[in-house]
Amino acid sequence: VDQLMRLKEDLNPTLLLLFRLVVWFYTVVTFLPYQLYTWASVSVGDVCGSEEERAKKAKARSVLGCPEGPYRAVGATKRLVTSLHPGVDTLDKMFEYAATRFPDRDCLGTREVISEEDEQQNNGKVFKKVVLGEYCWRSYHEVFAAASQLGSGLASLGQQPKHNIAIFCETRAEWIIAAQACFMYNFPLATLYSTLGGPAIAHGLNETQVTHIITSRELLETRLKVKIHKQLPRLQHIIVLDDTPTSWPGYPRGISVHNMAAVQKLGARPENGKLQPLPSDIAVIMYTSGSTGIPKGVMISHSNIMAGIAGMAERIPNLCEEDTYIGYLPLAHVLELSAELVCISHGCRIGYSSPQTLADQSTKIKKGSKGDTSVLQPTLMAAVPEIMDRIYKNVMTKVEEMNCLQRTLFTLAYNYKLEQFTKGHSTPLCDRLVFRKVRSLLGGRTRVLLSGGAPLSAATQRFMNVCFCCPVGQGYGLTETCGAGTISELWDYSTGRVGGPLVCCEIKLKDWVEGGYRSTDEPHPRGEILVGGPNVTMGYYKVEAKNQEDFFVDENGQRWFRTGDIGEFHQDGCLKIIDRKKDLVKLQAGEYVSLGKVEAMLKNCPLVDNICAYANSDETYVIGFVVPNQKHLLALADQYGIQGSWEELCNTEAVEELVLKVLTEAALAAQLERFEIPRKICLSPEPWTPETGLVTDAFKLKRKELKTHYQEDIERMYGGK
Repeated sequence: VDQLMRLKEDLNPTLLLLFRLVVWFYTVVTFLPYQLYTWASVSVGDVCGSEEERAKKAKARSVLGCPEGPYRAVGATKRLVTSLHPGVDTLDKMFEYAATRFPDRDCLGTREVISEEDEQQNNGKVFKKVVLGEYCWRSYHEVFAAASQLGSGLASLGQQPKHNIAIFCETRAEWIIAAQACFMYNFPLATLYSTLGGPAIAHGLNETQVTHIITSRELLETRLKVKIHKQLPRLQHIIVLDDTPTSWPGYPRGISVHNMAAVQKLGARPENGKLQPLPSDIAVIMYTSGSTGIPKGVMISHSNIMAGIAGMAERIPNLCEEDTYIGYLPLAHVLELSAELVCISHGCRIGYSSPQTLADQSTKIKKGSKGDTSVLQPTLMAAVPEIMDRIYKNVMTKVEEMNCLQRTLFTLAYNYKLEQFTKGHSTPLCDRLVFRKVRSLLGGRTRVLLSGGAPLSAATQRFMNVCFCCPVGQGYGLTETCGAGTISELWDYSTGRVGGPLVCCEIKLKDWVEGGYRSTDEPHPRGEILVGGPNVTMGYYKVEAKNQEDFFVDENGQRWFRTGDIGEFHQDGCLKIIDRKKDLVKLQAGEYVSLGKVEAMLKNCPLVDNICAYANSDETYVIGFVVPNQKHLLALADQYGIQGSWEELCNTEAVEELVLKVLTEAALAAQLERFEIPRKICLSPEPWTPETGLVTDAFKLKRKELKTHYQEDIERMYGGK
């Protein structure tokens, strides 16, 4: 695989010889010091040995010795971990523990907005650009006091313990303060994505029967205000996390709008009665973004989250109060909420950002001013593959634009580092001279990148390893398992796998005969992934039939979740996700096609920004909807002399055929079967974003919505017209 990921060395032989001589000289000079250092680090008690040796060690084993499992992490074969510290078994205790231990350390940071202006683009569209200043920090003690006052203030406004309250807000410091307030006062917190559509928002708020909702000024004015009259009859209080304005005229009778500061002022009076939560009480009702229809609320107890974050923290080496995390993914997503709670439990500081202000080149950052990563310089970062794929494609495009000498140096350094990396060796000279500029895109200090939410391609993972000079831990988890399942160990250099089970859970494989997956398969046992442990959640809110279908309790009283994903366990106890039950379609001739597998293979093609494969069981072939990469498609059209606007090119049959030819070649190179390769495609000029409703907030495809959106194209592609 790594051979395929090497960049092409189409180079001047003299330059090649010169580079190899420099590398040879550097290797000779550093060989002895490196060996002495390695020998010393092992002899002073590094029981694990070298990184290469650690990477080869077993990560998990089957407790009963059966191929189907259950598999547990090597460090948890006797007992699964349930919390980080003895007695700290609820989220309010966890935050109190952190505030007592790190009172004066920075906790939550937000950048000051210096100026905002509208900038007109060449195509006539107007983009809002911002200039941001330094991060302003609140200490652990200040955040604890703010959360305590807010919780008390909410109680003054009539919010009752064990009665649901909702948060509908973008990722920001106040989100976490509001969440901690609810955890302290035992208000179960219903979380909703800020990009959910109108019916989904109304469904979540009405199903949880909330009387109080926490939101931001922008979302109140753009998304909630229009729904209040008819769709949310129970609503009484709206708490706005912004300081301005302080008065809110024009709202229906019976609904009061309050600023966060005003509610905190109410809470600063003698404390309202506080009912401390039990570990078994609901902490969060997390509404999934609904890649399959209407969103479901997952009930997550305090003990579920405590177990999940204990499992995750164990996989991040040397996690401590010196670390800085950048928060920009939706906090209503289990990956981001868990990651931030892991950081808070260890006294790290969290600086807030957004996908539009993340880097210097981000869409909302004014040219010449700094993005959030440059200012914050985080050491820890979580990312969904969609964002990493974007970084990968942007950097590779920049490499193509370099002059011959620069491109040659980059290619040689990349391939040399890849070779050393797979042996477990570091390359400080290459890192300093060649990759420092790429690394600075994320601030220059990143030491751990965690990927979750969807599979990360091997090419992107290797690229991040090499260019950002830090390990990429791939994780697998679901909202139903509190985001916890597996995370690869950071010295495991293999690609395409998601690591062994976390210390808080165990994993079994269940035969899926219809799909042809069994635990007796050779060379690796395969089957549907079942996750069991204290991190497995309480089930779906008010959807009993689905609970019976997806969750079960074993003879020992342990909860399990049927994931619907298909995996295989490798000999070292690492899991690889190979399929999904819902993504498997049987063609008319009887062949099974995994749509997810087809998409993952074709997404690596530079021409593709996004792709959805589709197959109808009544038909004999696969079709696809493709969001093409603008730069590469324009170059392809230009090469063949095809002219027109972006929309015209995407709707031109000749361009469709050219793209299909490139995709077919990429599919054959990726060793897809002929019946798996899309035979017809449709190009989409518009990208798929959560706002379009065609992908979730984690950028997973919403197949049902995509099918409806492209229904006419499906009929055309299958009708032979």
